[in-house]
Amino acid sequence: MKHFVLIRKVFLLLLISLSLFSCVSKKTMLYYQNVTSVNNKEITNSYEIKIQPDDLLMINVTCDDLEISKPFNINNGIQSGGGNQQNFSTYLVDVKGFINFPVLGSLKIGGLTRTELMKLLTDKISQYIKNPLIIVTIKNYKVTVQGEVASPGIISFDTERFTLVDALLKAGDLKIQAKRENILIIRQIDGKITYNRVDITKTDFIDSPFYYLKQNDMIYVEPNRMAIQANANGRPTSLAYSLLGGVLTYFVLSSLIK
Repeated sequence: MKHFVLIRKVFLLLLISLSLFSCVSKKTMLYYQNVTSVNNKEITNSYEIKIQPDDLLMINVTCDDLEISKPFNINNGIQSGGGNQQNFSTYLVDVKGFINFPVLGSLKIGGLTRTELMKLLTDKISQYIKNPLIIVTIKNYKVTVQGEVASPGIISFDTERFTLVDALLKAGDLKIQAKRENILIIRQIDGKITYNRVDITKTDFIDSPFYYLKQNDMIYVEPNRMAIQANANGRPTSLAYSLLGGVLTYFVLSSLIK
C-alpha cells in the first residue's frame, strides 16, 4: 500500500512536470480563433497589384493586321505555347516608374495596375492602329518567407491575388514553435521600407492591407517564447523530458527495492 501511494504521487508529479514543459496555449496555436463571432461578409475586394520599380513586364500589341502592330513590339524574346511561337517584348520599370515604349516613347506607369496600364496603352496606340489588343503580364511575382516555416525561401507566383496564407502554405506552413500573432511583413510603400505586423490567429487580418501580398514582400515568422527559451538554455525540451523521467524512475525503483 505504501508503495502504491508513493507511485501515485510520483506519477502525479510526472504529469505536472510534463505539463509545465509542454503546455502550449490554444490561443497561440490556432488560426481564425474568432471565426464563430464574425458575421459572413460579401466579397467586394477588387484588389490588383500595382506596378512598381524593378518590375519586369511582358507587353504584346496585336491587331487584325500584324504588320501594322510590329513597330509597337520590341520582339526581344520568344514564348512557346500551344505549338506556336509568339514574339514578346519585355520592359524593366526604372527607379522612377518609367518604361521606354516603342513609338510612344517614355511612359510613367509606376503606381498603375495591370488593367490601368492596358487601358493607357490601348488609348495611346489607338491613335495609330484600329482596335489594338494589348496583353500585359507582370513576370516577377515573388515573395520571401523566412523564420519558423517548414521550407523558407523565395516563392514565385503567377497571380495578382496571392495571399499571406498562400505564401505560408507554399513554405510548408508554420512550425509548431511559430509566433502566429505577430508575423512581420516588410514592404516597400512609396519608396520607403515599412514594417507591418499581422495576427493570423484572428480573422481580422483578412481585411488588412497585408492579406494580399505584393511583389518583393518579405515575410518573417518569429519563434514563440518557448522556442526562444529552449534555444537560450541550450537544451531541447525532449532532453528535459528524458532527464525528468530518468530521475523519477530512479526514485520509484529505489523505493520498491527497499
